[in-house]
Amino acid sequence: MVKKAFAACVITLVAVLTWANWPGTPLPTGVNADRVVVVKSSRELILFRESKVLKRYRVSLGRVPIGPKEREGDGKTPEGVYRITEHKRDSTCHLALRISYPGAKDIQRAKAAGVSPGSDIMVHGIRNGWGFLGRSHRFTDWTAGCVAVTNPEIREILSAVPVGTVIEIRE
Repeated sequence: MVKKAFAACVITLVAVLTWANWPGTPLPTGVNADRVVVVKSSRELILFRESKVLKRYRVSLGRVPIGPKEREGDGKTPEGVYRITEHKRDSTCHLALRISYPGAKDIQRAKAAGVSPGSDIMVHGIRNGWGFLGRSHRFTDWTAGCVAVTNPEIREILSAVPVGTVIEIRE
């Protein structure tokens, strides 16, 4: 009985890891997005070119995903219109795109509340050493306020989203 239960667990684990790392449909090479939209309520990141959808990705958000970011450490993903300011290759989460958060409105709101707005909001891959989780990272919102995709997805997004691209994050 114990051997059967163990075998069932191993088979299930192998199946989940296979699913989690099965490659999706790739974005055509040489295509650049001119807008990125993150829809928090549906957990999607959408790449656009000339108002046409190039590709959709499922994402994980900050551990408290409802509502806009109010202060540093609140675990919320900000809402607003920002820009991609950097392709970060030395990230603790594989690769990353730095977002221009906090913006002027975010700083004003935080100042009025007497708190820090936070910083270092990014679109990033999975934490270094945990890439084997693949798509299964989406089972929960786990970031400190960032937007997370799989490692193959962040490589694809990084190649398609130039620095300066507008990113809108909305509920």
